[in-house]
Amino acid sequence: MTASYAASYTAWPPGTDPQLLRRDVARAHEEFLSTGRAPRPVRDVVRDSWQRSRSRGVDPEVAGPSVPALAGPELRAYRESHPLAAVLPVVRRLLVESAQESNELVAVGDEHGRLLWVEGAPGLAARAERIGFVEGAVWAEEAAGTNAPGTALALGRPLQIYAGEHFVRPVHPWSCSAAPVRDPDTGRVIGVLDLTGGDHIAAPHALALVRATVAAAEAELRVLRLRGAIPGAVPGSSAPAPACRLEVLSRDRARFVSPYGSTELSPRHSEIVFVLALHPRGLGADALAVRLHEHEAARVTVRAEMSRLRRLLGPHVLGSRPYRLLLPTSTDAAQVHTLLARGAYREALAGYPGPLLPGSAAPAVAEARDELDCEMRRALRHRGDARLLLAWLERPENHVDAEMLQAAINALPQGSPRRLTLRALLERA
Repeated sequence: MTASYAASYTAWPPGTDPQLLRRDVARAHEEFLSTGRAPRPVRDVVRDSWQRSRSRGVDPEVAGPSVPALAGPELRAYRESHPLAAVLPVVRRLLVESAQESNELVAVGDEHGRLLWVEGAPGLAARAERIGFVEGAVWAEEAAGTNAPGTALALGRPLQIYAGEHFVRPVHPWSCSAAPVRDPDTGRVIGVLDLTGGDHIAAPHALALVRATVAAAEAELRVLRLRGAIPGAVPGSSAPAPACRLEVLSRDRARFVSPYGSTELSPRHSEIVFVLALHPRGLGADALAVRLHEHEAARVTVRAEMSRLRRLLGPHVLGSRPYRLLLPTSTDAAQVHTLLARGAYREALAGYPGPLLPGSAAPAVAEARDELDCEMRRALRHRGDARLLLAWLERPENHVDAEMLQAAINALPQGSPRRLTLRALLERA
């Protein structure tokens, strides 16, 4: 094995006998699982990926990613909002149409390795289901071991994985070529394009085809943004769009939605994730404890809860030293603040079904809850729109809100019969 091939991102060096290479790599894989050493002809990029896969606890005998797949409405909503949805016609025209004839699959994934679309030869797609290579599944390296889309994302560059180079044994019959897709404005990786099938997918021309399609998709994305057909990045900003969403309004148990799935959190975990969403740079154990406990900084308790939460969400979502969310996270509460700031009062009220984590007594949560409630009430009073005020008062928890009852009375016309009803309620409030 030459030095250039050892460092190569393509699977076949010049003059390769694919069957001989398949046999040699399979033997090397067996030796690595037994001894932790990967002999020739394994490429450096593959050996390093095997070591990462093993250290992350990927089971080499189990087909299918360890992270739950998205499906149904959640998957549809997520991928429809992804920037690569806009360039899917380009991918279909350049890759998918020929893949159907060549017994290949084309997968488009997000920046976290979540497969958003898997299209191509129907018979091959049915076979791929048996290894969990399906729409909604996460094929990031930490979830599925060494594979072209996941490892290409891990390295940030195009890559081929041939047969036994896959870390997980049931994937050895497959080969794949993949390349990251980058945002044309920021250069940030926003997804990955993968071609999967038999041995021929490891030939040099397959990776060249994938890279050409990625270049066309990135060019199309830039054109669409210049035309104003789709939104672009904020000028001067390279910050990624929120990858996760935390729903805390009118819920005692928050709902956390990430590229890895949807989870209903316990009340304590709801408080923790909400506080971390407010502090994207992270918090130490003491600082987090103070925001969660009114009377004492229960540092040991916080550390125990963080350990449980990290097992629940995964190390790819929750970090430590300091404790922080590793993926940009938006909240429905923050969205209401934004709408109010823009003067979109009707949309803000529609997006505010009730108080923020109403059962929580954590100081930081209580403060955020009171702040949002006061901001909403102040905005509705300032707007003086009778319909919005009445919609607020129709909610059971607001029937006896004296301040808002008076605001609604003032907003209604003098002859309105509703004024009499509201005055009666105000007298009893």
